[in-house]
Amino acid sequence: MKNFFLSLFVLAITLPALAQSEAKYRKIDSLMVYFNRNDKIMGALTIREKGKVVFEKAYDFADINAKAKATPDTKYKIGAVTEIFTAAIIFQLIEEKKLTLDTKLSEFFPKIKNAEIITIADMLGHKSGIYNYTDDPAFKEAQTKLQNRKQMLDRIMAKEPAFEPGTKAEVSNSNYLLLGYIIQDITKKTYKENVTARVIKKAGLKNTYYFTKINSRKNEAYSYAYADGQWDKQDEWHESAIGGSGGLQSTASDLTLFAKALFDGKIITKASLNEMTKMDMGIGRGVFHFSFAERKFVGHNGNLEGFSTVLGYNPKEDLAISLTLNGVNTDVNALVMGILSCYYKLPYRFPDFTSVAVDDSVLKRYEGIYTAPSLPYKVKIIAREGKLVAIALEPGQGSFELNPLSENEFNFDPADLRMIFSEKGFTLKQGGKVTEFTKEK
Repeated sequence: MKNFFLSLFVLAITLPALAQSEAKYRKIDSLMVYFNRNDKIMGALTIREKGKVVFEKAYDFADINAKAKATPDTKYKIGAVTEIFTAAIIFQLIEEKKLTLDTKLSEFFPKIKNAEIITIADMLGHKSGIYNYTDDPAFKEAQTKLQNRKQMLDRIMAKEPAFEPGTKAEVSNSNYLLLGYIIQDITKKTYKENVTARVIKKAGLKNTYYFTKINSRKNEAYSYAYADGQWDKQDEWHESAIGGSGGLQSTASDLTLFAKALFDGKIITKASLNEMTKMDMGIGRGVFHFSFAERKFVGHNGNLEGFSTVLGYNPKEDLAISLTLNGVNTDVNALVMGILSCYYKLPYRFPDFTSVAVDDSVLKRYEGIYTAPSLPYKVKIIAREGKLVAIALEPGQGSFELNPLSENEFNFDPADLRMIFSEKGFTLKQGGKVTEFTKEK
């Protein structure tokens, strides 16, 4: 049953003349067009093999109101993919003997709870337990406005830790916001100056920089959310509210070039890269690992405003893939799975976007933990933002949204999966097999 509980992260892609003749790239393009025409995505996709771009195309608008079409050079805010850049700078400072993985947070911010035992390594790997400031409902009113360092630190210090440092790994934007501040304090330069000189220029990136207010005349995309049959523009965050955790914008092409440069040793040493990509409690230090079939990728995903970004690199094949979206009305996990299925010429059926509306009260009835006698793990079902989400309670597994076909029948079409709910549980149908799950009381 592992085959449908995806290990891809959520988790957070113009055809060259050479690539147009290849069927797999035509199928990828058809898939992206299909999702776009069904109002599921807007954005861009780039695939780079051994340093050479083999697929690159943008879909739909960068600015809907102005009818400005996106191009491969359109810039998108990349959210937490920024963390890879920030982590790389931290490892550069370690190489320069200005910092170590064991350096304590208390050397910089002693008033943060547990600062005397939280290390730089803990923060890089999201093991610090520091409260994630973006989880605070009150922060929603502040995120669009200029924030100074004191305001941001006060927010973090006002909350109790989420857990004891080193006991688990749980993503917190606070870690990389603080790492960005530490970079500034050590170098006596802004985060923007550091990321430009230390990463962007070294990697040869032309369309990557610290974002400010969106300027469509510079081919910077606005982001949108789909509601009531149309794309609605989303409010812009102020860059000071996210900093080293998500303050960059880039193109899909630049991101694949960055991944190539990172793994080619142009940014940090091989020893640093090994430390950066080392997994601990399911998370690396600025990166995540994810799998597709037997293939292993390293990368990150990011979500900010209505933007959604995925960057993955397969070191064994020297393959980089980046998906930058400014409009999402689908499961990005499933789209990435479809793109990679087409790329590797694996059987893949385009999803059926037939759907019905199901009342939230009905979805809530299905929430719970489900078990099947023949399986060693449980499945959790939750209702989230008007959608039903399935989660396998097993290490290394992801979650995915279920599409409603009726009030009690749901599917996840990319995996040819259907769930039929009843009062006592649900019936899973996939690949000709039927499995009965019972809801725990």
